[in-house]
Amino acid sequence: MELVRTWLPDSPLVSFTILLLVISAIPPIFERLRLPGLVGLLVAGVVLGEHGLGLLSAESETIHLLSDIGKIYLMFVAGLEIDLEQFRKKKNRSLGFGFATFIVPLIIGTLIGQLFGFGLNASILIGSLFASHTLLGYPIVQRLGLVETEPVIVTIGATIFTDISALLVLAICVSIHAGEFSLYTLSVQLGSLAIYAAIVLFGFDWAGKQYFRRTGNDQGNQFLFVLLAVFLASVGAQIIHIEQIVGAFLVGLAVNDVVGRSPVKEKVEFVGSVLFIPFFFVGMGLMLNLPVFMETLRSSFGLTVAILAGLIGSKFLAALLAKVLYHYRWNEMMVMWSLSLPQVAATLAAALAGLQVGLLSEAVFNSVIVLMLVTSVLGPVLTAKFAPQLPLPKPSPEISQSVLWWESRAEHRVLDEQFERDRSNFTVVVPISNPLTERFLIEMAALLARHESGQIVPLSIAQDQLQMDEPQMQITLGQSRRLLVRAKQISSEFKVEAKPALRIEDDVARGIIRTAREQDARLIVMGWSENTGLRARLFGTIIDSVFWSSHCPVAVMRLLDEPIKIRRLLVPVKNFTPQTVRTVRFAQLLADTNQGSVTLLHVCPSQTTSEEIASLESELSHVLCSAGPQVSTSIKVIRHEDVAMVILNASQSVDMVILRSLSRRTVAGLAVSDVTTKLINHLKSSFVLFAEPHA
Repeated sequence: MELVRTWLPDSPLVSFTILLLVISAIPPIFERLRLPGLVGLLVAGVVLGEHGLGLLSAESETIHLLSDIGKIYLMFVAGLEIDLEQFRKKKNRSLGFGFATFIVPLIIGTLIGQLFGFGLNASILIGSLFASHTLLGYPIVQRLGLVETEPVIVTIGATIFTDISALLVLAICVSIHAGEFSLYTLSVQLGSLAIYAAIVLFGFDWAGKQYFRRTGNDQGNQFLFVLLAVFLASVGAQIIHIEQIVGAFLVGLAVNDVVGRSPVKEKVEFVGSVLFIPFFFVGMGLMLNLPVFMETLRSSFGLTVAILAGLIGSKFLAALLAKVLYHYRWNEMMVMWSLSLPQVAATLAAALAGLQVGLLSEAVFNSVIVLMLVTSVLGPVLTAKFAPQLPLPKPSPEISQSVLWWESRAEHRVLDEQFERDRSNFTVVVPISNPLTERFLIEMAALLARHESGQIVPLSIAQDQLQMDEPQMQITLGQSRRLLVRAKQISSEFKVEAKPALRIEDDVARGIIRTAREQDARLIVMGWSENTGLRARLFGTIIDSVFWSSHCPVAVMRLLDEPIKIRRLLVPVKNFTPQTVRTVRFAQLLADTNQGSVTLLHVCPSQTTSEEIASLESELSHVLCSAGPQVSTSIKVIRHEDVAMVILNASQSVDMVILRSLSRRTVAGLAVSDVTTKLINHLKSSFVLFAEPHA
C-alpha cells in the first residue's frame, strides 16, 4: 500500500476521484446486506483514512472543504424536507409534542453529562444532541399511506421545533465556550440570533419568491439561487459567530415554500444525496480513529450505554407524555416514538461541531457514532412493526382547488348551456414524434375525446437546434408534417375532429406546455419514453418537465395493444386522498369508453385484521360509487409485505394498469425509491402514469 501511495500524485483531483468511487460503489453493497448505506460510507472513511490504507487524510484541504459542504448541505436538506403544510394542519399538537421530545431528552442528556463529570455547558450540549431527530421512518409511513394520520403529521411538525431548538442550543453553547460567559454576552448572542433568524426565514423567502417569479421556467438559475442562499446563510452564521449548520437549516425552511414540489427541489436534493452529503459521511469516517474508538468503547462503555439508554428512554417518555396529553392509542404512540428515535442529520453535524471547537470529548463523539448506528436501524424497524397497525385515514370529502374536467360537471349541471359548451370545448393535446407508437396514442386520445364530445390536437414539434442548417430543418419539418397527416387520418376513423399543430421549438417540453395552454386543453396524452440516465436525472426528461409545468392533467401511456381492445383496468390504491380518487375517476372514464371494467387493488400489511380489511373494502366501495361513470368494478384487498410483487402478479390478468405519478422524496438527503418506479421497470402490460397539474 505504501507503494500505491507513492505512485499516486499528491493532487486534490486524486482525493476527489477516490471519493467519487467510494460513494458510487459502497452504499449499494451495504444496502444489499440490509445495512444503511451511510454505515458503508463511514466504514469506507475508516478504511481509507490514516488508521487504515492511508489513501485519504481528514486534514487535507480538499477533504475538509468537501466535508464542510456536505455538512452544510445535509442540514439544508433536513430543513427543506420538512413538510410545512403538514405542520400547519396540527400546529398546536406538533408544538406540544415537539416541546416534549425536546425538553425531556435535553434534561436527561444534561444529567448524563453531569453524572460523567462534564461541565454544565458541555452537558447541556450533550442534552441538545438527544433533542433533535431525523425522520428515517418517513418512507415507511409514506408507503403505507399513513402520512395523513394525526400521529405522523404531529411527529413531522415536531421536527421543526426540535431541530431549530437543538441548533440554537448548540450555537449558544459554542459561543459561551469561545469566550467569557456573562449575561450581557448571552443577551447579545440571543439578540443577534433572533435578528439573523428573521432575516434568513423572511428575507430569503421573499427574495426567493421574487426571483422565481421573474425567472419563470429557468430551472438552471433557480437552482443556482438556492445554492447561493444556502452558502450565504452559512457565511452569515459565521459572521455572528454561530455554527454554519444553523444557517443552513434555517435557509432550508425559508426556501421550502419557494421551491415547493417543483423540479428545482428534486434537483437540489438529488445533487446533495448523490454527491455532497456522502462526502460528509466519508469525512466522518476519516476522523474516526479506530484504535481510539475501540478503546473508548472499552474504557467509556458506561458512557456509551448511558447515552444510548438515555436517548431511547427519553424519546419514549416524550411519546408517552403525548399519548396521555392527547389521548393517543398505544400503536399511535409507538409510531411517534419510532419516528422520533433516529439520530442522524442534526445530531452528527452538531456533535462534529462540538468536537471541532473542543467542547465535546472524543469519547462523546464516538458514543454519538454508536448512537447513530443503533437508532438509524432501530427506528425504522420499530416503525415497520407498529405503523401497519394504524388505520388508514378516511377519504377526504374535500377536493383541492385544481378542478379536473370531469369534476366540473357537477358545477355545470345547473347551467346546462354552460355545461354543453364546456363539453364541446374538451380538447386533448397529443404530442407525437415516433411513427411506431403514433397510431395507438391517437386512438386513445380519440376514444377519450369522443367520449367527452370533444376534439384532439395532434402536436408535432420540430426541434430547432443551434447546429441545424436549413436542409436539416426542412427534413425535420417534412417528418413532422407526415406524422400530422397520419394523425388526422386515424382520428377520422373514430369520427373525432382533429386540429393538427406544428411548432418549431428549441425545447420540446415548453412547446407541449404552451400548445396545451393556447388550446385550453383538458388533458395531455403522451407516449412513454424510457430515459433513466444521469443526464435525465440531473436535468429531467421531457415527461418530467411536462408533469411539473402543465396546467391540466397529463396521462403518459405505454400501449402494447390497440386501445379499443383494452377493457380490464387495474388501479393500485394506497390511500384515500383526493388525488387517489381522481386517478380512480380517470380509470372509470377510460373503462367507460370501451365498456370495460375497473379493479381497485389495495395491498395491506400481513398484520391487518379481517375487520380492518372489511372496513377498507367498504371505503373503497364508497369511492367507486360516490361519483363517476357507473362501470363494472371490483375490489381486491390483499395482505402482503411486497406491494410491487402483488401488483405485478395482478397485472398479468388485466389489459392496463393505471398508476398515479409520485414525485421522488428524500430523507436527510438519501434518495428513496418508490413502488411506481419498480412497477414501470417490470410491468409486462400496458400502463398509464397519471399526473395532476402542479402549476
